Amino acid sequence: MGGRCAGAVAESGVTARRLGLLALPLLWTAAFVVVPLLLILKISFAEAQLAQPPYTPLFQDGALAASLTNYSLLLEDTLYLRALGNSLLYAGLATICCLVIGLAIARAVTQAPKGWQPFLLTLIILPFWTSFLIRVYAWIALLKPEGLINAALLSSGVIDQPLVLVNTGFGVVLGMTYSYLPFAILPIYASLAGQSPRLTEAAIDLGSTPIRAFWLVTVPLARPGILAAGLMVFIPMAGEFVIPDLLGGSATIMMGQTLWTEFFSNRDWPLASALAVLLTLLLLVPAMTLQRLELGKASR
Repeated sequence: MGGRCAGAVAESGVTARRLGLLALPLLWTAAFVVVPLLLILKISFAEAQLAQPPYTPLFQDGALAASLTNYSLLLEDTLYLRALGNSLLYAGLATICCLVIGLAIARAVTQAPKGWQPFLLTLIILPFWTSFLIRVYAWIALLKPEGLINAALLSSGVIDQPLVLVNTGFGVVLGMTYSYLPFAILPIYASLAGQSPRLTEAAIDLGSTPIRAFWLVTVPLARPGILAAGLMVFIPMAGEFVIPDLLGGSATIMMGQTLWTEFFSNRDWPLASALAVLLTLLLLVPAMTLQRLELGKASR
């Protein structure tokens, strides 16, 4: 009986220590994630007004004065629907590019000698040592009609006139792929580095080709890292503002640009908040669904 009590006391002590360790991250998340999201949700049910703050209070004369006007406007106005569609389209295309290129680069790094891998990983994260804005501006110099890419293609005779590469969807996808590629490489590399090379060797010994063994053995085992990489790049790209603003045009407007316009130019905070809530829901639902599927598979 005494042993059981001692065990229960020890277990409760461990639980208390775990809760203590989780307290600070939970408080941080509540203060800087949950509370701001709740404030944005609250503002989205208000209406714009020429005052400070520039929206009506949620309660007026003791009664709830919430309005769904902003959400109905989002579903009726083609401008916002087009911005949402562009965000999902360009972010999806750039995510696919990041995963394909990231998988190839991560595979190459894992195949390199152990002593070279830290150096190669340093080269991958090297672009982060420079300003994000400067790196995006550099692509304008490369993609513009008189830029280096068009100059090289014209001098080699591949094209007769300059290609329109900037202010297009291609420029947006290319810029996002380049900017977020390291975020895809690192989790995929971590997943591949944790695999035993004997698994691939066993598949080859059983008659499989190296490419077939890679797709049937290596890639399925790296699925958690690939999914994590996809979420890490897709979520920020869907709300990207700088890249579509510099490399895109009027036909490639995305949600980040629309949010900025509504907040700072039109001063319509309620409508901008409704846009933010809609985008957050569209990004959180797939992320949580994938996480639950992975947890369900891991528990089997």
